[in-house]
Formats: sequence, structure tokens, C-alpha cells
Amino acid sequence: MQDPFYTKAKKRKSAGGMLAADAWLDSSLYEFWRWAGRGYTRFQDFMSIFHVSGIKRLFVELLSDGFSFFAIGCVLMTALALPAFDIIDRGAFNKAEDVSLIMLDRFGNEVGRRGIRSDDSVALKDMPDYLIKAALATEDRRFYDHFGIDVVGTLRALASNASGDNGTQGGSSLTQQLAKNLFLSPERTLERKIVEAFLAVWLEWHYSKDQILKLYFDRAYMGGGNYGVTAAAEFYFGKRVQDISLAEAAMLAGMFKAPTRYAPHVDLAAARGRANIVLTNLVASGFLTEGQVTAARRHPATPVDRSEDIHSPNYFLDWAYDEAKRIIADSGARGNSFVVRTTIDTTLQQYADEAVTSVVRENGQAYNVDQAAMVVTDTKGAIRAMVGGTDYAKSQFNRAIVSNRQPGSAFKVFVYSEAFEQLGLTPSDTISDRPVCIGDWCPQNYGRSYRGQTSLLSAFAASINTVPVTLSIKTGREPIAALSHRMGLRADYPVTRSLALGVASVSVLDMTSAYAVFADQGYKTPAFGITRITTTGGDPVFEYDPDAPRERVLSEQTVAYMNQMMRTVVTGGTGRKADVPGVPVLGKSGTTSSYRDAWFCGLTGNYVAAVWFGNDDYRPTNNVTGGSLPAIAFQKFMAYAHTNTEIKPVFGVDFVPEQTVIADAEAPVEPVAERPPSLKPEAARKLLELANRFDAVLGDSAPVADQASAQLEQKSADL
Repeated sequence: MQDPFYTKAKKRKSAGGMLAADAWLDSSLYEFWRWAGRGYTRFQDFMSIFHVSGIKRLFVELLSDGFSFFAIGCVLMTALALPAFDIIDRGAFNKAEDVSLIMLDRFGNEVGRRGIRSDDSVALKDMPDYLIKAALATEDRRFYDHFGIDVVGTLRALASNASGDNGTQGGSSLTQQLAKNLFLSPERTLERKIVEAFLAVWLEWHYSKDQILKLYFDRAYMGGGNYGVTAAAEFYFGKRVQDISLAEAAMLAGMFKAPTRYAPHVDLAAARGRANIVLTNLVASGFLTEGQVTAARRHPATPVDRSEDIHSPNYFLDWAYDEAKRIIADSGARGNSFVVRTTIDTTLQQYADEAVTSVVRENGQAYNVDQAAMVVTDTKGAIRAMVGGTDYAKSQFNRAIVSNRQPGSAFKVFVYSEAFEQLGLTPSDTISDRPVCIGDWCPQNYGRSYRGQTSLLSAFAASINTVPVTLSIKTGREPIAALSHRMGLRADYPVTRSLALGVASVSVLDMTSAYAVFADQGYKTPAFGITRITTTGGDPVFEYDPDAPRERVLSEQTVAYMNQMMRTVVTGGTGRKADVPGVPVLGKSGTTSSYRDAWFCGLTGNYVAAVWFGNDDYRPTNNVTGGSLPAIAFQKFMAYAHTNTEIKPVFGVDFVPEQTVIADAEAPVEPVAERPPSLKPEAARKLLELANRFDAVLGDSAPVADQASAQLEQKSADL
């Protein structure tokens, strides 16, 4: 047992140790705070040396804030300059402008040029002095004084914009304009302007003023596909730049800021008015006197006549230019000047232009339709004509290659083709035309009536809604979409319940490629427009191989079935207005919801074509259907195109033309349905009246002319 006196002594010793530790902690904290207080006092005494009061303090505060904002600004400017640094590190000028192409048609004749038409062989000292002064007086009078950014000119432009002046006066220095031409795109954004300013300063650091001015004269876009004053002088005036007059120099200098607006072959009056402003600038800047410019005012420049250029296939050339640039980039070819042999046929192009524009001109106002597009290929996919709109001068937007339009019933060829391939059906097989629903979506026929049992041939010719929807349920919608892509549709689109009725985004070019499969016996036939590319020295860059292996997309049996059905559309269905006597024409019409888009896609043994009519703003037309204006334009072109031409047969279609060659396409042609010789005229008239009442599908749930087609079928049976 432990001694109690020992235990008490141990407790007293432990309590004493705790008291000692507590006393040490208290004293340590006390000493620490005394030391910190003395340190803070010494710091205050030191900082009191920098204490400023009174007016001095105001300047000190402003200076310190200035340094702070300067540091923040440096960080911000560095961040904004990073894109410019990246462009500089790449060390390459704008490649989009570095390719110069001479375009030839299918026969080897030059039909146009694209890209740079530049010539930097003329030194700056050899150019007319008044051309240089005219450019400086109009574009950058302080060019030789600023560091790449004309601060005074920028402020002047801001003031001008604030006052509501919408003229061509701008704040960009000549060096900034060169930076944009060399490195940047023409988009107007704040980010691009910041990068442009950094690049302008970089140019000033690395090039002399004369070198910058020479680059500007060689790289500025001057309209008409010309880059540089040397090429522009030859194009507009047929002269060397050394030989141009003061009036001609003023007209060229006036195009730097707005070449498309002031190009003399576009608007001569505007070009001369702008040139007169340039002459005024020369006097105001002190470069010339009023007496020196008087003669130029009285005798303005007269450009070379370029009226023949309006017949150039410009929509096609724009498309072929992009295709050629891609091919050249993929080939790794060096140089910037190339000769491109295309597939375009200028005669057929004029036929296509006339067919489209004449129909819009004659019927556009009545039908509330402003635009149209057409693509024509031969049966192997070579593009012979491309119409991207009704007037290239007014709009360069190419509606033939934009994939944002729905084809309506013209899409049904993919539905029926997949059904023939997958289900083993034939055109004579019957199917029930009855109400059908996918979920809560129930498409209806015209008049909400149904004919019961009907053949696939009759359903296709009458463009019935329910039948292709029923077929899509049996085959699946994914296989239909996959087939359409294999046949030529390149744009992705959602596979929805209404796919069988043509709710997909397609382009006129791709629809032509898809229908070419039927003309080429089932082989994939993508449209192409370039057969050969060489350098200007003759070195080969690209050669199209017509014998390259091609993918079979459809069986010959399916192609024969589809061609027979499309022939029925033209002879007795919705596409009768597309028929050309003496030519085996076949195709399919299409009309979308609210009559926004109208199509006719078809082929002969010689050509394939797709035609679209509509409005750019998706405004509904006045009941334009695929069987009306598009079919008429198709018929006009095909009648022209088969003039004095051997009429080739179509695979799977029994057709014996009355004559092998159509002698005169100018003679008026009134398409009529083929009929048995015993058919009475009055009966034929009634049939045509009934047939005119039905057309293509009008969208997801819009009906087709089923009621009229049922009456037509019954009348045919009675007769």
C-alpha cells in the first residue's frame, strides 16, 4: 500500500510545475507584444519620412494611381497582342490572297480569273508621282510622320462618325490597311482592329516607309478580281501603270477604301464622283494646285468596256476557286499562279441562266418569289452549269451550294429506293393508303381522304404522304438517311419522324449529285467541277481520273424501278410541265410547308439537273409548287440543251423518240402527258384538269393532292 504522505508530496510538486509553465507563457506573450509594439513604432517612424501633405499629396496620389493603371494596362495589352504575336510567329502573309487562278472551260477557253491578279514588277520610283500623292492625300496624309497608327486621323474619324457622317472617311492608317490585307480577314470587329493596330506597329518596325507603301500598292484589292495598282491599271484602262493619266490615277486611288462600290465597270458614275473627291484631296493636302487638276476634272477617266464579263459563270467560278484552293493546299504545290481546267460549258451555262431568270422575271411578282438556283451535270457528275441566283451583280451569295433548304417530296426517291433495296418490292406492288401515325404525329393526304389499296407507282406519281411514311416504318428511318448520304447528300440532318416527307437540309448541288446515281446506273456520282490544275509553267498539280473505281450505291434493278417511276411523274404526275417532247425526261417535284421551297429534280440520258425556287428570307411564296415554276425552268433548259444533240436513252426506261435530234429548241414547247392513241381529246382534257390539282408534299403534316389523284385513277380506269 502506497504511503499517503508520498502521494500528497507528489501532487504538490505537479501543481508547482504547472504554475511555473503558466508564468513562463504569460511573460513570453508580454515580451512578444512589447517587441511587436516597438517594431511597429519604428516602422511608423520610418514611414513618416514619406508622409506628404497639402498639394504635394494630390500629385503623389495621381502618380501612384497612374503607375497602377499603367501596370494593369500593360498586362491587358499583352493579352490583346497575343493573337498578333501568333500571326507574326507564323511568318506567312494571308494565303487566301496568295493564289492566282486562270479558269478555263471544258474546251480550254479562258472564262475568268480568281484570286490575286497582281504584278509587283514595277518599282515604286517608276510609278507616276501623282498616283502616289493621290493615294496619300486620300488614305493617309501623315503616312511619313506616324508610327503605324495615325492618332490624329483616328480621332478625326471618331468625330466624323459621331456627327453621323456615313462617308468613306476612316481612321485606319495606310499601314493598318496593309496589315489587314496581309494578315487578316475583312470582318469588322473590335478584336480585329486591336490586332490590326499591333500588326501595323510591327510592320513599321520591320519595313521602311517606302517598302510599306510599295506593299500596299501591290496588295490592295482593286475590284474585278484584281490585287494591286499594276493589275488594276491593265484591267480597267488597258495600260501599264506607268502610262496612266492623272484622271485615271485619281479613279484608281478612289477604289482603295471601297473597291466594289467605286469600280468603274460596276458604277462608272460613282467611280468618277469618287475620283473627283480624290482630286479635291490632292489640292487640299497641298500636293497639287487647282490648276493642275482642272484638266482631269473636265476629262474624267474612261475605262475599258467590260460588258462581256456579265456572261461569265461567276457563281461557278467562285465555287471552283474554293475547290481549287483546297486541292492545291492538299497537293503541297508551291507557287501562287495556276491554270485550272474546269467542266463548265458556257453555252449550257447561258441556257441555264436564261431558263431561271426568265421564269423569275415573268412570274416572280405574281408568285411572290425572288430567287432561284440550278445545277446541271452530265451523267458522270461533271458540272456543266451552275446558277446561284438571279443576279450575281446584286448578290454573290451562292444559293446552289448552301445546305439549308428542305426538299419536300423530292426526298422521297431515297425512301422508295431503300424500300426496293431492303424489302424487295416492285413498282406494281400494292400498299394500303390509310391513316398512319408515329407517336402523336399523323400525316394526312389532300382532303384528308385515302384511296385504300394502291400501287407504289401510283403513290409515287401522286406524291401521297402516307405511303412513304409507311415504308419508312418498315425499313427504318436511319437506313433511309444513310442511303441519302451515300447517294450524295453531305449535310448532316436530324433523323426525325417526318424524314420521309423531306424534312432535311439539302443543297441544290447535292441533290443533283444524288439524282445522278439514277442516271449512272446506280453508281455514286458526286458532282465535280475541276479536271486539271497546272502551274502557269505547265507543271501538273492535279488530274481528275475518270476511270477511278466508284462505289455502287443502288442495284441496277432498283435504278430501273426508280427511273420508271420518275418517268411516270413527268408523263402523268406532278411533273408534267417538265416534259420535253422527243426526250426521255424523268424526275420528281417537291414543295415544302407554306410553299417556302419548291423543287424539281430530274434527268435525261444526257444531263441531270436540280432546280430550286424560293426567297432568301424564307418568306412563303404565292403557292409555288415544284411542278410549276421549277418544272418550267427545268423544261426550258432541257429543251435548249438537247437542241441539235444526240438524245441518249435512260437506263430502265423504254422510250423511242420521234427523232434522234431535236432540231429547234426555240420553237414553243407545250409539255403534255403521254397517252394512248385511242384516248379522246375531251377525256384527256379532263384528266389534265384533274392532274393539275395535286402536287408535291407541303411539309410535315401538309397534305398532297390525293383526292384529285384518286379521281384521276378512277377516270383512267373508266376510259
